[in-house]
Amino acid sequence: MSPQHSLPPPTTATVTVFASPDSWIESDAVRQCHQVAALDGMRHVAAMPDLHPGKGAPIGAAMASTVLYPHLVGSDIGCGIAVFPIGLKRAVPERIAARFPDLDRSPDPDDPARAVAPGEPPAGHVEGLGTVGRGNHFVELARIDTVLAADHAGRLGLTTGDLVLIVHSGSRGLGERILRAHTEAYGAGPAPDPAGYLARHDAAVRWGALNRRVLAARVAHALGAEPTEPVVDQCHNLVEVRDGGYLHRKGAAPGDGRDVLVAGTRGTPSYLVAGHAGPAANHSVAHGAGRKMSRADALRRGRAKHTVAQLRRTPVGSLVVCGDRQLLFEEAPTAYKRIEQVIADLVAHDLATPVASTVPLVTYKTPDIGPARRDGRRRGRG
Repeated sequence: MSPQHSLPPPTTATVTVFASPDSWIESDAVRQCHQVAALDGMRHVAAMPDLHPGKGAPIGAAMASTVLYPHLVGSDIGCGIAVFPIGLKRAVPERIAARFPDLDRSPDPDDPARAVAPGEPPAGHVEGLGTVGRGNHFVELARIDTVLAADHAGRLGLTTGDLVLIVHSGSRGLGERILRAHTEAYGAGPAPDPAGYLARHDAAVRWGALNRRVLAARVAHALGAEPTEPVVDQCHNLVEVRDGGYLHRKGAAPGDGRDVLVAGTRGTPSYLVAGHAGPAANHSVAHGAGRKMSRADALRRGRAKHTVAQLRRTPVGSLVVCGDRQLLFEEAPTAYKRIEQVIADLVAHDLATPVASTVPLVTYKTPDIGPARRDGRRRGRG
């Protein structure tokens, strides 16, 4: 018998926000948490320090229930962040940026990156495999900056100065298709067939992990390096069957004994942490800095404060590859919370221990459409 039918719903769900008074937490996001807590079967909502409002449900929250609600996972099922070591002798940002492939377009059939995805992809979903997507998705060449837990970093094979590829992407339309099919029939209601939804969901989670591997392989080959296996790969949009119920995560990473890359911004560090979150936090940790501005606000304020050139070269000296000018402003570092405060909150609430920080060198968002490529062709939007 599925957990949805095996236990009676509790009368009152609890809400806990794991953030300090110094953290930027929007009241709308907290209000969404309480709206979720009022759903039938809901047990507990744990909000992470990167909490912010989302469409229909908060982002940066882990929500435990006896009922499975697909809209609490959202459309980008399987979205996550992976970290891949990469062996490069030199990493000059300007040269690296010019060599990134067009990750808006799927690789050609003879692309060597396809070797990491032999056979048919999960759910037979071929469209978009090896592409990064829009929004806050990215592929980044970064350097391990400060090692904060040497033994743990050593077990991952990481030390100060090492280069890594950080890949943030999801199921590229597959998850959206799954959610749309549900909402067209049932709106924001529960899944009438939890097992059926979970089978489709699990395929999207596998697809997202595969896509991150193909993306990393494409960039590694383009930079003259061999593809590697990820040392960290955690999905943060998913649901799992746990403790006789369903644990929905939307913008929250599994934090029960897992290593997680908590993403900063294009112009700030990111942090690799060792999660040790317990039941009060729904066994979860933050997945990133979390937005503090809507995209519309970031676009309006950014255009008043920054130029495109300023956003392409970040305060830490890294470069941003992005031919979409609107996206540059929407994803500006100032649109996000301070990653240092998010990490401090995780530590203060005993949810995670920092292992190492990374500093971006080149962050890819979309292909550049202005400068001509070395082979004479111009980059397309894809």
